[in-house]
Order: sequence, then structure tokens, then C-alpha cells
Amino acid sequence: MIGTANAGGVIPRTWVETLITAANLGFDIASGMHQRLTDIPELAALANQGKIQLFDVRHYDERLDVGTGAKRQGKRLLTVGTDCSVGKMFTALAVEKALTQQGINAQFKATGQTGILIEGTGISVDAVVADFISGAVEALSPSFTDHEWDIIEGQGSLFNPSFAGVSLGLLHGAQPDALVLCHEVGREHIRHLPHAALPSIKQTLEANLMAARVTNPAVQFVGICSTLQKSMTKKPKRYA
Repeated sequence: MIGTANAGGVIPRTWVETLITAANLGFDIASGMHQRLTDIPELAALANQGKIQLFDVRHYDERLDVGTGAKRQGKRLLTVGTDCSVGKMFTALAVEKALTQQGINAQFKATGQTGILIEGTGISVDAVVADFISGAVEALSPSFTDHEWDIIEGQGSLFNPSFAGVSLGLLHGAQPDALVLCHEVGREHIRHLPHAALPSIKQTLEANLMAARVTNPAVQFVGICSTLQKSMTKKPKRYA
């Protein structure tokens, strides 16, 4: 399994020989990169011969419709953040676990490659054509009556110049009843962009509520999950 993510989701050429060696040894390979394993001829040939299986989990090839914003049955919680990589997936999984322990029937809905590898299902929304992002989340969390909550993994940040589009589509498609804000204490600027200032907690709360109200006017924040920057503590800690 390729268990990392880089900017652009490209499989480095220096990794290809290792992947081919693993495939020749009979290993199936799963990848969460934008670049498909099936685009590597040597791997594709082994897969076509039935010797291995390739899983490009970041790609969803089924038909998707554009979002409508129509009211759906069921309750939904979405994690959002001041930036990318601030614990949105971790928080969603922790909330699902805590609700389950309290006897509340909740289901985690993965929207990124790592979440999909953990859950086994999901749609990686950052690989969906922009027009269909909100529709993809509506498909991921349709109307339901067989459980109580869908806990939807958030992506990016409305304040991240690189990934804000994905975050906005998620907010509209999730139609959340509840939001949890994720933040890394000590982060000085948007990740990888030292020229981009990190928003305040207040700015983030206000912007996400405004965007989420497009599809659910009753949405509200129910909590904050903060992470201490690694340089500030020997062992990363999260506080909810």
C-alpha cells in the first residue's frame, strides 16, 4: 500500500521499480495517489494477466450527478478546519467511535484516500470533477433511516488557496446539521504557503457557517478539536 500523499498525488519515478518488484513477488497494490497504478505499463500488464490486483482508491469511476441541495433524511456531522492536515479525518473517526460507544448508531463516511483505505468505501472528493463535488457527497450520504448519524470526513479549508474549492463543495453536499472545527495550535501559516496567513478561529467559524447554510440553514458548530504542533510537544496530542 502506498501510504503517503504528496502535493499533486504523483507517484515518484524512483518508486516505480520497487512497485514492480513487489508486484512480481505477487503483492497486490493499493494507492491513494492521483496518478493511477494502471498507468504504469508493467503493473497494468501483470494485473491484466490476473497475477495481481491494483486498487486506485482515489478514483471513483461510477456515474455522479451534480448536487441539488434538496433536503435529505438523516443527521450529518462534517469536520472542517482552519487548514488542511489539521486532524479532520482523525476527528471524524473519533466522533464515530465515541457515538458508537454511547449506543448511537453512526457511520463514518470517507472523502479522502486514507479514509477510504481505513473504511473500505468512500469517494475521494479531491479527484472528482469540480461540478460534481457536492453531488458526490450527496451520493456518499444519501437519505437514510436505518441509523442516526453520518460522520463525514472533511477536506482542506475554505481559507486554503489550493484546496478551498473541495472544502466548499463538501459543505454544500454534506448538508451538515453539525460541524466540528479542527485546528493545529502553533501553526503559523497555511501549510506549504508561508505567504498565506492562517485564519482566526472566529473567521473560520463564521465562514463555514455562512457556506453551510446554503443547504442547511439550521447548521451549528458543536465542538472544536485542536492538535498541538509536533515541535511544541514530544508526542502529538489532541484535545476535544
